[in-house]
Amino acid sequence: MASQASQASIAPQAESEQPLLSVQDLKICIQMDNGEMKAVDGVDFEIKKGKTLGLVGESGCGKSLTSRAIISINPKECETTGQIVYHSTSEKTLNNLNLLSLDPRGKQIRSIRGRKIAMIFQEPMTAFSPMYTIGNQIMESILIHRTKNKKEAKKIALEMLSKVGISDQEKRFDQYPHEFSGGMRQRAMISMALSCNPELLIADEPTTALDVTIQAQVLELMKGLQKEFGMAILLVTHDLGIIAEMCDEVAVMYLGKIVEQSTVDEIFYNPKHPYTKGLLKSMPKLGTDRNKRLDSIEGTVPMAINLPPMCGFYDRCTDRIEGVCNVQAVPKTQLSDNHMVRCFLYKDKNEGE
Repeated sequence: MASQASQASIAPQAESEQPLLSVQDLKICIQMDNGEMKAVDGVDFEIKKGKTLGLVGESGCGKSLTSRAIISINPKECETTGQIVYHSTSEKTLNNLNLLSLDPRGKQIRSIRGRKIAMIFQEPMTAFSPMYTIGNQIMESILIHRTKNKKEAKKIALEMLSKVGISDQEKRFDQYPHEFSGGMRQRAMISMALSCNPELLIADEPTTALDVTIQAQVLELMKGLQKEFGMAILLVTHDLGIIAEMCDEVAVMYLGKIVEQSTVDEIFYNPKHPYTKGLLKSMPKLGTDRNKRLDSIEGTVPMAINLPPMCGFYDRCTDRIEGVCNVQAVPKTQLSDNHMVRCFLYKDKNEGE
């Protein structure tokens, strides 16, 4: 059941300081037979207008649940609390609006979902209905949010197919998803997401099922369309190469928490959390011995059920401090104005020596 936090309780910020979206203390719990799973546990981040935030981490760390909570499409078993504050750039009625206070099936969230905040799903073959043509499904969103005129909606859909690099749009418009290759389905998914000129695009593993050549084309396409439409992007991925290519800021997730957050340059050139360092070491690099094995992070992500107050990365960490990391929850440490880490190895910038 979503939090019923009052919209009026959210204090407005100055326009110059205002992000497009603020996620504050987001928690998503699921009741299991053997206890409560804290799938997302106190996540905070901001997405700035026209910028790209990367949400990175291993499978099962809560990235997709976090992104889907923004548009209220998680399963009903997910008990969600916190605030997701949306600051529309075009409509004053949507400014400082806590999306979690809205009915997930109500008219107001449905006017935002697809129109103001759009999403590219992880697997386009399952995201598209096999019963309807690609054109019909792109038109549906346009008819709901932009125009009731079917001829105009079709014209917009054809223009979007052209923008994402699909040739022979008239023919492709009447084809079904199974008649598209993986790369073309992903392009069609992007065209559907952008058909209503959203302010925020959520891309959940947008290139996972694609080969590297098509992957590069899709990323370049997203960057070009972002520049053209001026939209912000939340990019959810486990691939640090994509993060380096696409993002302005990075939030590293582990076991439902953001363990490190900063600019992309700071994360890649000055990582602090042992988990972030492990992810970077596991990336292949040009010029290294082809016979040398890549570094890996030993162990697996534990289940987030009935966890004691301790660092979730403790069992896998080579820098753990016995009697500290395993006996108390790890607070946030602000290393600088734009660099946060959850680790006992560092002191907050405001603490004395």
